[in-house]
Amino acid sequence: MQAESQLPLPAELPLVDEPAGTDVDLKTQIIRFTLTGGLSAIVDYGIYSFLLNLIGLPVSVAKSISFIAGTTTAYLINRRWTFQAPPSRARFIAVVILYAVTFAVQVGINQVLYATLPGDWWRQPLAFVIAQGTATVINFVVQRLVIFKLGV
Repeated sequence: MQAESQLPLPAELPLVDEPAGTDVDLKTQIIRFTLTGGLSAIVDYGIYSFLLNLIGLPVSVAKSISFIAGTTTAYLINRRWTFQAPPSRARFIAVVILYAVTFAVQVGINQVLYATLPGDWWRQPLAFVIAQGTATVINFVVQRLVIFKLGV
């Protein structure tokens, strides 16, 4: 246990002037999660479009890279602002596991929809929105009811 306490914590945003804890009401958490998700989706979609359309990476590779960038943005903001939880290695590991699951869900849904929808201009954004929406719902429910409720 002594060696673990000397390990550095994951990178964090600066502290905010709000008390730590998960006693933020559901409405506030949903609003903050939505705003954070919107910003993270912009990061995700922007990188995805750049890598897919300008660099020419395969769909799954472009979406994988953009997912990592978007979810990293979301975690850092949600941990501090949405759920106001103190830093925790255990919580960080739980979020990494959750993001691995939603990564598979999101990239998989995006890949299937992108491959099966007609090749019209709306194929990429529609596949992205459906995949992103599914992953967002899973993330919010698990983070609110499990990860940020635990005293880890």
